[in-house]
Amino acid sequence: MKVVGFSFIRNAIKYDYPVIQSITSLLPLVDEFIIAVGNSDDGTREMIAGIESDKIKIIDTIWDDTLAGGGTVLAIETNKAFAEISKDADWAFYLQGDECLHEKDYDAISRAMRENLVNKKVDGLLFKYHHFYGNYNYIGGGKQWYRNEIRIIRNNKNIISWKDAQGFRFSDKTKLKVKKIDAHIYHYGWVKHPFFSQQKRLNFNKLHDANFVITKELQESLYNYHNIDKLALFTGTHPACMKEKIEKVNWVFTYDTSLSKYHNMRFKHKVAFFIEEFTGYRIGEYKNYKLI
Repeated sequence: MKVVGFSFIRNAIKYDYPVIQSITSLLPLVDEFIIAVGNSDDGTREMIAGIESDKIKIIDTIWDDTLAGGGTVLAIETNKAFAEISKDADWAFYLQGDECLHEKDYDAISRAMRENLVNKKVDGLLFKYHHFYGNYNYIGGGKQWYRNEIRIIRNNKNIISWKDAQGFRFSDKTKLKVKKIDAHIYHYGWVKHPFFSQQKRLNFNKLHDANFVITKELQESLYNYHNIDKLALFTGTHPACMKEKIEKVNWVFTYDTSLSKYHNMRFKHKVAFFIEEFTGYRIGEYKNYKLI
């Protein structure tokens, strides 16, 4: 069984993405790792090239900034990396630059890939998510956080990155048939100094809305982490690759977990969360896949 990892990144230092941690967390599970490094102006390529592993293959790309709107360019960059995976690979393992794996899940992930290798009805494998927010002690629990997403796919070039690169579909727009596995993706996209989170948010808005204007006031302001509806205290452990980064936290964010679980929620979200809490069913949940 051959497994190849793939990803994309641009200006990881500028926006404080834990891309080094992301890559190194996946390396033990793959035979090769392909990363499309966009035209950065902060030394991102040099930083990735400095990782001591002969598994890593860097592809230099130029982002088409005229495609701002809907996050389309993110899918395009993902597809560039996927296209470089050789035909002899069985599985393609996708991680974004702010996502990591926990070493405790390695055995479960490897087992799932082996068990489903010959079952061609399975197009991909579905992971659970821990979405960290504000700092490394809290995880998001509201409706805006997706609970599952595809991160391992067949090496089938009829599969494409979908919309803003959150998940995948076939090129004819049909959904992939997937199996859920007992493993998590640790998502750290919203754990950074408020200055970097603000820069990320502005860049994100620009990628999704070509008409979004970044003013000087927005550029110089700090991200407000307190504008959030529901967080829970994280009681687990973080991947070993994140240890040094966690120890270097240089900002303070606290959240009162004793607040009502409906804190900051609009009425319709309160009703939906009440139903989810007692039934496990999330009304209107986005599922870009077919579970088998």
